[in-house]
Amino acid sequence: MRTGCFRNAVRAGESLMKLVADLKQYLILNDFHSVNEAITNNSQLFRNTQSECDKKLMKLRDEMAMDLYDLEEEYYTSIFK
Repeated sequence: MRTGCFRNAVRAGESLMKLVADLKQYLILNDFHSVNEAITNNSQLFRNTQSECDKKLMKLRDEMAMDLYDLEEEYYTSIFK
């Protein structure tokens, strides 16, 4: 008789573990609010990173343009052409 109770307890435990796994999977797959929030946060982070990169690139472009202007001026006014 004890063996039957033990088997029932094992089956009940396995069923409970499967139920918990199914609930976790359901929550992960259907938690749209959290997914949308994460997407929004990542999008904002990427926009900020893009903005910073754009500013750095524009600053670099301006510095290169000034250096090129100075080099051209030096070249055209040099006596060693």
